[in-house]
Order: sequence, then structure tokens, then C-alpha cells
Amino acid sequence: MSETDRSRATGGDTGTGLPQRRTGHAFAHTPLRSDGRPPHTPRGVRQPDPGGRPGTIPPVPGRPASFLPLAAAASCTALFALITWQVLTAGPLLTWDQELSRALVRTVPDAVTERLADLGNVPVALPVLVLAMAYAVRRGHRLAALAAGAAMALVPALVVPLKEWTARPGPLEPWAAGYYPSGHTATALTAYTAAALLLTPYTRRRWPLAAAAALTALTAAGLVLRGFHWPLDVLASLLMCTPPLLGVRWAAGRSARRRSG
Repeated sequence: MSETDRSRATGGDTGTGLPQRRTGHAFAHTPLRSDGRPPHTPRGVRQPDPGGRPGTIPPVPGRPASFLPLAAAASCTALFALITWQVLTAGPLLTWDQELSRALVRTVPDAVTERLADLGNVPVALPVLVLAMAYAVRRGHRLAALAAGAAMALVPALVVPLKEWTARPGPLEPWAAGYYPSGHTATALTAYTAAALLLTPYTRRRWPLAAAAALTALTAAGLVLRGFHWPLDVLASLLMCTPPLLGVRWAAGRSARRRSG
């Protein structure tokens, strides 16, 4: 077998000479260190992105996390205003609302739906919030407890004038007025969710919020199925009470950060 040009060129090499440095493209742009540690130049520490191009240092910051709660509060307020406008002007949403109510009312025995609707009574829901507020104050989270109490105080301050202003009749009592929005739904959502937000930092689990969501959903279902409220009455209360509860969430998170700091 004949020798190739490469084998003939290296056959006489005894390994005692210094290696020849290649001048290819990779070596021309990669700094080297004798100890094997990464170089301290910006080019050396820059990591390429998945496409192989040099990454940016530092990374471009994204939108602040506080944007999402503000966007959610604005969306809920806009939807609540839309539903209220439909109620005042007898818009097309009321037709769909009435048809849905007729299909749902009393499909479940009254004995069951009345018990579910009672979960939104003030004597039932308010003590849960009061106990959670007392526990939060005892643990030093006074700001969160104050925010929860303010959110609960807003419920009658908003519901009572709206009931008088809209004067919407009920599903089973067309001669009566004052059904929009649902006060029981607003009470259940605010009391149970605010209590869950106050307790979540201590449980380090999501079960308080899940329990609050379940109690609110059962209350809303009982009100609609029994015929105490139209579906839009319940939906409007959920939208109306969400922005104050986002404020409670912010206060609870801030109190927890201060406490841990």
C-alpha cells in the first residue's frame, strides 16, 4: 500500500517540535487561555442564542407583572358596564338571558338550590371573612386585612344604588324590582375569596382559593336554578367584585413580602 502525501509529511515527525497553530476561521475569533478557564472578554462570555447568533447582554426586559392585574380589572369593569347598559336599555343580551333562565329554573329541587343560595347570606359568609381578617392581623398582615375589609364594605355601597337605579324585575317575580346585580353573589365572592387570599400565604397551598371558588359557584348556581336571579345578575356581580379582590391580592402579597423580608 502506497503512502499518502499526509503520511509521508508526518512520518518523520518525532513529536519534539512545537505544534503549528492553525489560522482557520474558528481560531481567529475564539480567545484562548493556557489554564482552560473561560476568558474575561465580553466576546468570550457571550452565549449564542438557539440560532447560533450572539445573544444580548443583558436580556431585554419584558412587560411588568403588574400589567396583568390592571388589564384584568379594566376588562372586568368594561364588561360590567356593558351588561349594565344592556339592562338599562333592554338590549339583546336580556333576551338570551331570559331564555337561559327559563331553561334552568327549577331543574333542581328547591330544597337543594335554596340551601346553596344561602351560602351568600351575610350571616353565613361574613363570619368567615372576619375570622380570616383576625388571623391576618394577629400574624402582622394588617394591610391585607384592611384591604379585605374595604372590599367587603364596597359590596353594599355598590349593590344597593345599582339595584335602585336599574330596577330590574326578577325571574319569578316580574312585579318586583331590584334584582340587578346579585347581592348574594357579590357577598359570597368577596367574603370567601378575600378570606382565601388572607390565608393562602400561611397554607402555602391553593386549597383556600379552590374552596372559595367552589363556594361562590355553588351560591351562583343556587340563585339561578331557584329563580332568585337572572344569569346576568350573577355574572355582573362577579365582574363588579373582581377589581377590589385584585387589590386584596396585591395587598396580601405585599404584606407577605414585607413579613418575609
